[in-house]
Amino acid sequence: MSIAAEAVRSSTAERAANWLRGQITEGHYKPGEKLSEAALQDELQISRNSLREAFQILTQERLLSYEQYKGVSVRNLLTQDVIDLYRVRTVIECGAITAARDDADLDAVAAAVAEGERAESRADWRGLGSANIHFHQAIVALADSPRLTDMMRGVLAELRLVFHKMTDVRRFHEPYLDRNREILGLLRDGDRATAVQTLRDYLGIAERQLVEEFTRAE
Repeated sequence: MSIAAEAVRSSTAERAANWLRGQITEGHYKPGEKLSEAALQDELQISRNSLREAFQILTQERLLSYEQYKGVSVRNLLTQDVIDLYRVRTVIECGAITAARDDADLDAVAAAVAEGERAESRADWRGLGSANIHFHQAIVALADSPRLTDMMRGVLAELRLVFHKMTDVRRFHEPYLDRNREILGLLRDGDRATAVQTLRDYLGIAERQLVEEFTRAE
């Protein structure tokens, strides 16, 4: 295969991986769910080789797992994964607020809060979870760093898999909408130090809730 043809195939695989990652982030796939090669080839209109390359990309990102004779499925995360994810989130998100320019655009942060309010008004708790993920994507985007944004995309996809473990989705997601509003207000007021501390406390509370749930399940 020529270098040009290989590049085209890789690009197709990357686009498929981006789509699948997005589907996981938005909650359309659950941990342990088996992925059908035939169905995804048909939906994405790509070759088996490109799809398998996409699977490899997402397996390296810890979103999928492969088991011989059983195929590819969405990964089941463990308590240790939760602890590590929140360690990474704290470093990236708090660092992003600290690194943001004084004139950083808060429109995307505000839009995520508004999205959450709309989901709450419809009692759409999965939608509220998605809005919360979009809020944290917007927080990291304040650093204006493509590398941090790419890193956070994978972290938040794993996080959505963690959220699936919570049995009372409303009870878990709803309180964080108020915390998101609070952080947005602090950023608008230019009080970054308090915003960072509020976010750090917020992430610590969420981690403890999730670890308790995972520990019970395990």
